[in-house]
Amino acid sequence: MALTAPLHGVIPPVCTPLDPHGEVDTASLARLVRRLLDAGVHGLFALGSTGEAAYLTDRQRATALETVVTAAAGRAPVLAGVIDTTTARVLEHARTATALGADALVATAPFYVRTHPREIAAHFRRLRTATGMPLIAYDIPVSVPGRLSPALVRALAEDGTLAGLKDSSGDDGALRRLLVGLGGRTARRTGPAPAFAVLSGSELAADSALLAGVDGIVPGLGNVDPAGYVRLHDAARAGDWPRAAAEQERLVALFDLTDTGPEAEMGRGSSALGGFKAALRLLGVIAHRDTAAPQIPLSEESVAEVGRRLTEAGLLPAPHPPYG
Repeated sequence: MALTAPLHGVIPPVCTPLDPHGEVDTASLARLVRRLLDAGVHGLFALGSTGEAAYLTDRQRATALETVVTAAAGRAPVLAGVIDTTTARVLEHARTATALGADALVATAPFYVRTHPREIAAHFRRLRTATGMPLIAYDIPVSVPGRLSPALVRALAEDGTLAGLKDSSGDDGALRRLLVGLGGRTARRTGPAPAFAVLSGSELAADSALLAGVDGIVPGLGNVDPAGYVRLHDAARAGDWPRAAAEQERLVALFDLTDTGPEAEMGRGSSALGGFKAALRLLGVIAHRDTAAPQIPLSEESVAEVGRRLTEAGLLPAPHPPYG
């Protein structure tokens, strides 16, 4: 579906289910997409960090994106991650994503290579010109050295290069300065400059990001509890901040499932993605909880802890006590 208005609402970064051989489990992925849409999400972000895009081959990326687009069936826009190290490689992914029917592209600044802000601006402008597709900048300094400065983002918004920003910086101050600099939600949608959407990637502060004025949220935990984030978003948009805060607190507790893997034994990425997939497997959404190599899988003990978190959040029924 075409992007006829700025992005808004809940746009989960879709997990990519894998089979035990490391291939994309398309049946599970289609099931996950339908579950997200049935919960009322407003868009889907395929091939982001939560989608393990960095671990997938080009063929696997195409398979995953095609599956998401087909399963979405026009019910919500599909944003396609085209994340890679240099402009030439990103352009290859962008052409594939465009051919497969994505509605918008999501790209970081170049990484591994060292870039100047002028080169980063040229990178985004070349992507926009070459594809003609709405382009969302992804600011994730934990993976891409340096920040996309508010001044750079604002310039690229005002000249129409960017249709939005996904902020995963964790820098609330910079995000607030950007929101103020862009003139507020109404100005971003109706002002003289092209419409521009600001999206927050925070699972733990979605309510405060919405209060600050972001247009939407992109929570990885939204794979597990999409309805919870939709309720939070709807409460915030209605101005019911106590209800939004209560939903956020429940989701903060649920987010602990990302930290069940022992820190001495595995990376935090392995623990988080393993937690999401273990939760989706326990909920009956995906067939396997495998993550891409070389990530370390969760132990059965950690998976059991994930199950306890789901039960506490009301997503799984409590186990029956033994008869006796």
